[in-house]
Amino acid sequence: MNHIAVSEAEQVINELMMLHPKGYDMTLGRMRRLLDVLGNPQQRLPPVIHVAGTNGKGSVSAFCRALLEAAGHAAHVHTSPHLVNWHERYRIGSRQGPGQLVDDALLADALRRVAVANAGEPITVFEILTAAGFLLFSELPADAVILEVGMGGRLDCTNVIDHPAVSVIMPISFDHQAYLGDRVELIAAEKAGIIKKGCPVVIGRQEFDAAEEVLVATAERMGCPTSVYGQDYSAHEEFNRLVYQDEFGLADLPLPRLPGRHQLSNAAAAIRAVKAAGFEVTDAMMEKAMTSVEWPGRLQKLTEGELVALAPTEAEIWVDGGHNTGAGEVIAEAMASFEELRPRPLYLIIGMLNTKDPLNYFRAFTDIAEQVFTVPIRGSDAGLDPVALASSAYDAGLVAEPMSSVSDALKEIAERQLDDAAPPRILIGGSLYLAGNVLADNGTPPR
Repeated sequence: MNHIAVSEAEQVINELMMLHPKGYDMTLGRMRRLLDVLGNPQQRLPPVIHVAGTNGKGSVSAFCRALLEAAGHAAHVHTSPHLVNWHERYRIGSRQGPGQLVDDALLADALRRVAVANAGEPITVFEILTAAGFLLFSELPADAVILEVGMGGRLDCTNVIDHPAVSVIMPISFDHQAYLGDRVELIAAEKAGIIKKGCPVVIGRQEFDAAEEVLVATAERMGCPTSVYGQDYSAHEEFNRLVYQDEFGLADLPLPRLPGRHQLSNAAAAIRAVKAAGFEVTDAMMEKAMTSVEWPGRLQKLTEGELVALAPTEAEIWVDGGHNTGAGEVIAEAMASFEELRPRPLYLIIGMLNTKDPLNYFRAFTDIAEQVFTVPIRGSDAGLDPVALASSAYDAGLVAEPMSSVSDALKEIAERQLDDAAPPRILIGGSLYLAGNVLADNGTPPR
């Protein structure tokens, strides 16, 4: 399997991890202190599109980037977590073409400067990483910053942007309940913390009415111009095309390059967000964005690589890092839609962290999956034991078997493949960490 050499930036991050806690400690005090020492780079950014939500944050960020780049704008992008390399968290915008992942030496330098400014004070590594992003983005010219919330919103360390060009809140579901609350209204209230007085708000398609009510009420109380999916803008599929609609009219567009029906509403939220941020959005921009958008590890189809070679001939292999109940539902819907177009037996290879809800994730696949193989997650001390994970799959009504690795699971599927049987469809997922392992081992890391 491929092993990626340790970069200069990664060496710095590993050193910082020895000094500072890896876990969550939700407060903005440390971050504001550090940014003040750095000269408050977050106040010198181009217009910020600030994105929160349980699911869809990364996809809507990718669509926003594709839209802006289609118009020749430079868009810096900060997302988390990464799949294979830390550099994936920082994409540096360019007016000469698509943005590129940050240069290793540039990131290492920014991290060192942030560490020096912190002067050994208590801080989390995620806060240092975010501060480094603010520093980089304030020093390199661009037309916009797309800033993804790490967790929650109100106390997330990205929430030091006082005047975002737009706050975007994507679908809210159950995740990180220990930090955000065990009711959807409480989680929504935490996500709504990125809403700032008088600044535009775009609310994505919400599964729960109670969540939408909290978001709308917060925006109204803050005096924000607000756009709500299904009321002020919408999207649907018609004749194998994406139809986007708002008060300015209709746009007949290609279906998004990112597969799954859920990407229609994600694309719509991005279009509305870029408009709300003050950028002109033309039909040509939208058409180009739908066909150029990229977001690795989210229903990403693998067509070649070291792991692909282990699977049965002509197997269809998908990787997705979705790891909560809401994600399970939209991924299962996507798999079901693929089945309608081209029937194949569906196998799942799943690894999950012990902070997730595997039972409800698996329930989404009860009627469509042939079998589940559960695997450990390399590089995480919070991975669920494959035996326990298989038990959850069994409780959800699925045939399940623990395996020692993704490669062993692929080999097992290949050995069971009958000569006259249809090639299988294989979904590898349940964790962004597992998705990262797979892309690294397959030799296809994000670029």
